[in-house]
Amino acid sequence: MFLPLADTLTPEPLKCFEVCAGAGGQALGLEQAGFEHTALVELDEDAVRTLRTNRPHWNVLQGDVLSLAAGKLPQPRSRTRPALLAAGVPCPPFSLAGRQLGASDERDLFPSVLTLAAQWHPAAVLIENVKGILQAKFDSYRADVVQQLNDMGYRTAWRLLRACDFGVPQLRPRAVLVAMRPRAFARFQWPRPTTGPETAPTVGSVLYPSMASQGWELAREWADSAARIAPTLCGGSRKHGGADLGPSRARHAWAELGVNGSSVADAPPPPGTPLPVRLTVAQMALLQGFPPEWTITGRKTAAYRQVGNAFPPPVAAAVGRSIASALAQTVASGDD
Repeated sequence: MFLPLADTLTPEPLKCFEVCAGAGGQALGLEQAGFEHTALVELDEDAVRTLRTNRPHWNVLQGDVLSLAAGKLPQPRSRTRPALLAAGVPCPPFSLAGRQLGASDERDLFPSVLTLAAQWHPAAVLIENVKGILQAKFDSYRADVVQQLNDMGYRTAWRLLRACDFGVPQLRPRAVLVAMRPRAFARFQWPRPTTGPETAPTVGSVLYPSMASQGWELAREWADSAARIAPTLCGGSRKHGGADLGPSRARHAWAELGVNGSSVADAPPPPGTPLPVRLTVAQMALLQGFPPEWTITGRKTAAYRQVGNAFPPPVAAAVGRSIASALAQTVASGDD
């Protein structure tokens, strides 16, 4: 039996339990949308350190969602049952850059997240992934996910959202799934774009202060020439991908912005640095929509992987506000 909606919510702020939290892009955005995390689960040691460094008050659990679903990690107590179960499950099973094995990939964690949804009955579920999962070859996979959520009492929708439509200086299309109880889902509206490819902040405008911070004499010239949004950052996985900005086509796009995408810099360019310039992990975090004070921990490749795989905080915040609004309207109306 499902818990009534009113029993799944606590007084403001709404409670959220997040799995596969990564570097905290989704968590930060949901925090900005008014959610309070009861816990965040992440397996990667460097990402766990990133989360704890930036938000010491967050309850960060190191472990995987498989262990959580099997009851081997702390479960939410009934009094703090999350209004929202959020997840940024691994992308390789569906990535255009990978083998696209889907359900046959050992890294496919959708089933585990669905298990948690069935166990906890949150008021809403939010899952983000790469746009590859929206391909026709995964139609049956997505239909199965939706059917399982429908069987739990949810109504579900997928949507492709672009980061550049929410003030992020990067194209970065992401597949987003939202599931809610029928009456709340009827009040849910996907967030409306606030910018676009032509009106979002540019790479040059966002990175100029950092590029000029060490006295690089070409900072203004470079920023003026990088007057458009960035291509999508690609973080890769533990099996594939290093500290570079992606395959040859991506590097060509970066080269047009005056960026050498073959490696990652340790610090902003000092005087005398020639073009094209390399980007630092911190600069790429800015291009993902992280605030300047957000610290990414770990060695260069591990830090870049965290940033490249992140869900941009402004996009997560926009979706989170839409979810929170629908839940609040449902509770206020007594229509549970």
